Amino acid sequence: MSALTSHQFHSSSLREYDIRGIIGETLGADDAYAIGRGFGTLIARDGGTAVATGLDGRTSSPMLEEALIRGLNDAGINAISVGMGPTPMLYYAECVLEQVQGGIQITGSHNPANYNGFKMVFQGRPFFGADILKLGTMAAGGDWDNGTGTSESYFIEDEYVARLLKNFTGKPFNIAWDCGNGAAGPVVEKLTASLTALNGGEHHLLYTDVDGSFPNHHPDPTEEKNLEDLKALVAEKNLDFGVAFDGDGDRIGAIDGEGRVIWGDQLLQIYAEDVLKSEPGATIIADVKASQALYDRIAELGGKPLMWKTGHSLIKSKMKETGSPLAGEMSGHVFFKHDYYGFDDAPYAAVRLIQAATNIGKCVTQLRSDMVEMINTPEMRFQVDESRKFAVIDEVLARLQADGAEVNNTDGARVNTEDGWWLLRASNTQDVLVARAEAKSEEGLNRLMQQIDMQLELSGLHRGEPVGH
Repeated sequence: MSALTSHQFHSSSLREYDIRGIIGETLGADDAYAIGRGFGTLIARDGGTAVATGLDGRTSSPMLEEALIRGLNDAGINAISVGMGPTPMLYYAECVLEQVQGGIQITGSHNPANYNGFKMVFQGRPFFGADILKLGTMAAGGDWDNGTGTSESYFIEDEYVARLLKNFTGKPFNIAWDCGNGAAGPVVEKLTASLTALNGGEHHLLYTDVDGSFPNHHPDPTEEKNLEDLKALVAEKNLDFGVAFDGDGDRIGAIDGEGRVIWGDQLLQIYAEDVLKSEPGATIIADVKASQALYDRIAELGGKPLMWKTGHSLIKSKMKETGSPLAGEMSGHVFFKHDYYGFDDAPYAAVRLIQAATNIGKCVTQLRSDMVEMINTPEMRFQVDESRKFAVIDEVLARLQADGAEVNNTDGARVNTEDGWWLLRASNTQDVLVARAEAKSEEGLNRLMQQIDMQLELSGLHRGEPVGH
């Protein structure tokens, strides 16, 4: 196939945090080539010579990686493929392989099987927002370097699994692991075998065979319906807890021994208690969708809670800026800088859950039971015209300011009232508004929802039926 001289991406594929599209419709081999050529050009102009690549288990991923590597090579950049595995394995390779200056994972994450995409890291920092838009501008103008790079494979899986257990001193627990046929399966098989050899815990595995058609359930652990098989296994075997992973293994879900979901912000309460034992007074970051119970708990433990914008790239950047050892999102991205590298790694988060329960001296079910119970809505998403979504938030903020409401505008509008809080923000990746509310009582929650409805109506919108992911 002859090299492209320029390229136009589909208008929907260049996103805030990654590049994403539907194979054969909005994303294909030419896009992958252009991404490799543009990213490689930026690496070369920054003095770099090599990029690590990795891919998830989707059927389209090998085709995209082949085109991506050709693009990198034509920009004069060497490609080192670490093969199929979870996104954090690629992040790990980018951190430890001295010869590379960046990394690209081909993954559709938790999207349906016909989607795919790219997550990128540049010289150890997240590559997002304006960086991604620049790839589009460069491609349209054919602003690419020419060169000849090499391509090689590097098997890093065993080294990665060993690193997940470095400094591990956890007690034996009986755990269920649901990989959802995603890319973390082979890593989890090796990880649990190592855990059994280390401390003799019982590990029961679900769906570790990688299958890009996701035949058992959708690999998104933030939706409770996808945790049914995990709950059944924990109940049947009377296990201590269960963990689940999304399609590319950078987000974790968990349930306790009673089958209760431990949401992302609740997991962070457990991790914070452990991390703050060794880093007292540290800043712990969570996104604007997280429960007030989390921020209160961090403060109670002597830490400094920091509310920040939703988005894994934005959180990682804020961690670097503040020196935070731990951060997390409602969506299950958990970032450990404490004793690790600061990227979101779900298999590592699972290991740290065992370690935290050990260090705190309580089982996971007890840790979940000890939490302050709040009544909250799931994340609600409402369709809105792309041209209106940020304008609506500006209108809401202006009205709230005029009313003298207590508002945090870090990412949309998060409003505190005597009942609790409600949030309305614009999604960076879809044409939707995202709402969430949390209260101490059902009556309070209803009042908060009425406030959301009122604000939407004042901007000419109706909450209506929420849309899916």
